[in-house]
Amino acid sequence: MFKSLFYFILAGLFEIGGGYLVWLWLREGKVIWFGLLGGVILALYGVIPTLQPANFGRVYAAYGGVFIVLSIFWGWKFDNIVPDKFDLIGGLIALLGVLVIMYYPRG
Repeated sequence: MFKSLFYFILAGLFEIGGGYLVWLWLREGKVIWFGLLGGVILALYGVIPTLQPANFGRVYAAYGGVFIVLSIFWGWKFDNIVPDKFDLIGGLIALLGVLVIMYYPRG
């Protein structure tokens, strides 16, 4: 379970970080290297889910919940958008969904 959680967090950081670099390039006028580096990081993000033990659909469904929470924290730390109680409640619901999808015992 801990290895799987590590892959979720790593993939989330690559997906959000790569997308953020592309965002900075296109929306904030940063140099093209931001976009190119973001593209490479996004390509690496595409590889990380293959290390998960579950099937594709289940893994990607669970990634959605992890990305919700990581995106809330990314916005807080990098864009100074403090999450409100509804962000936190929604993030908690998303994480509960991840736990059910990935880790609930199946017969």
